[in-house]
Amino acid sequence: MSDSKIGVVVPGSPLGMTTPDRLEEIAAVAKKYHVETIKITAAQRLKLYGVDKEDAPALMAELGGAMPKPVGVKTGPHTLQSCPGRRSCKYACQDSLGLSEKLGKALADRVFPGKVKVGVSGCAFNCSEGYLRDVGIFGKKSGWTLVFGGNAGGRPRIGDVIAEGLTDDEVIAWTLKALDYYTENARKMERSARLVTRKGVDELKAFLEA
Repeated sequence: MSDSKIGVVVPGSPLGMTTPDRLEEIAAVAKKYHVETIKITAAQRLKLYGVDKEDAPALMAELGGAMPKPVGVKTGPHTLQSCPGRRSCKYACQDSLGLSEKLGKALADRVFPGKVKVGVSGCAFNCSEGYLRDVGIFGKKSGWTLVFGGNAGGRPRIGDVIAEGLTDDEVIAWTLKALDYYTENARKMERSARLVTRKGVDELKAFLEA
């Protein structure tokens, strides 16, 4: 991709959910502006590649969004992934989409020291890879299991199970408290996996149980 072209994330597809009408709208705008490629990202977003820089603001406006600001404080999780859950998966034990919608609202205005990636799955097959996320949540018949401190990438770490058998309200409360610990103790740009490795999971559990 040349220096005169960029990639932009399509607004308005929370948790990777969209409709046929919305897809047709996106395709029409992409054709109008001669977009080279549309990619489904690992974060369950649609990203348009090969957009002329000069066209990008108008393209985003037609899709109902605005160009991201280059400066400012990033709030909320870096990514929030969810499987379809009970709404369309026969293996799901819990409503992962419903929980993710609630969790997204609870985290929307939070500011963190570094990236926070969240994965929510409706069953223990863990399609959203919760053990490799800063916050991983997966469902069982007995309720939600909460995992913290996972990471993929170049220094992978399997997250620690810190609570099981939780209701929707309980798992959100535990998640917020775990992220309070992260916010209070992490160094700038330090991910949760590195924090838990440095401080130890027992300190995190003691904080949560206090």
